[in-house]
Amino acid sequence: MARLIRGASKNARFFIVDSKDVVQKAQEIHNCSPTAIAAFGRFLTAGIIMGAGLKGDDIMTLRTDTDGPLNHMVVTSDSSGRIRGYLSNPEAELPLKTNGQPDVGGIIGKGMLRVIKDMGLKEPYVGVSNIQTGEIAEDIAYYYYTSEQTPTVLALGVSINDDLSIKNAGGYMIQLLPDSEEQFIDKLEAKIGAIRSVTELFDGGMSLERIAKLLYEDMEDDKGEKLVEDYEIYEEIETQYSCNCSRDRFYKGVVALGKEQLEEIFSEKETLEVECHFCKSKYSFKRDEFESLVN
Repeated sequence: MARLIRGASKNARFFIVDSKDVVQKAQEIHNCSPTAIAAFGRFLTAGIIMGAGLKGDDIMTLRTDTDGPLNHMVVTSDSSGRIRGYLSNPEAELPLKTNGQPDVGGIIGKGMLRVIKDMGLKEPYVGVSNIQTGEIAEDIAYYYYTSEQTPTVLALGVSINDDLSIKNAGGYMIQLLPDSEEQFIDKLEAKIGAIRSVTELFDGGMSLERIAKLLYEDMEDDKGEKLVEDYEIYEEIETQYSCNCSRDRFYKGVVALGKEQLEEIFSEKETLEVECHFCKSKYSFKRDEFESLVN
C-alpha cells in the first residue's frame, strides 16, 4: 500500500511517502522507458507530497515544459492522496550516466515548472519557476524558495527492476516553519547529505517512521552539541493513482467542440473515439448521440 505520513517539530513540518504502488500503476498505464519512469515517478511522488499540504477540496496541478526529450509532464493531486498524471513522450530514453544512474536531468532538460492551485476562487493560483537541473527535487525546492519564500529540503527516488517493474519509489520533504531557528535548515541539509539516498533507504527496508527518526536523530549544533528536535507524526494518508474521468465528462467535452466541428467529424466517420491522457480509458460516441445538436 502506498502511504504518506506527515508531522512537524518546533522548526519544521515534514512529509514522507512510499509511492511504489502509485508509480507502478503509472508505469502499467503509460509503458515508460526506464529513464522516463525514473523521471515521471519522481514527479508523481513530488505531486503526492505537495498535494498533502493542500486543504479541503483544493486541487494542485504540476506541469513541466522543457527542451528535453520528455517535453512536458503533468500531474494533479489533492489532500486525500489521490494523484494522476501523464507525460508527452513515455518511450524517450537516454544512456545511463557514468555512475550507472538514469539521466533524469538530461531527459527532462531545461525549461519551466508551473504549480497551479485550484482553491475554489475565481482564478487559480499559478506559480512559475525555472527548471535548473531537471532532477525534480532540486527544482521544486527552488520553486518553494523563490515563489513561496519557504526554505525546503526535498529528496525523491525511484528504483527499477530488470523487467521495468518498480522496485521502490518514494521521497520526503521538510520545510521550515515561520520563526524557526536559522541553523536548523543548515544542519538538516548537512545531515541529509550524509545519509543514503531515498531509494537506498527503501531498498534497505526502512519504514516511513524509521526514516522520520533518521532525519531528526543525532543532529549537532556549531559547538558539536546535540540539537534536541522533538517531532510528532500527526497524520497518515493512503495514496493511490486515481483518475476521475467518465463518459459523461468526455461527452460534455465533445459537445463543447460545437456544431461545425461535430459535423465535420461525423461526415468522415460514424463513431468518435476519445482517450483519457491520464488513465488511457477509451470512450466511444456515435453520431446519433449528437443528432439534435448537429441538426
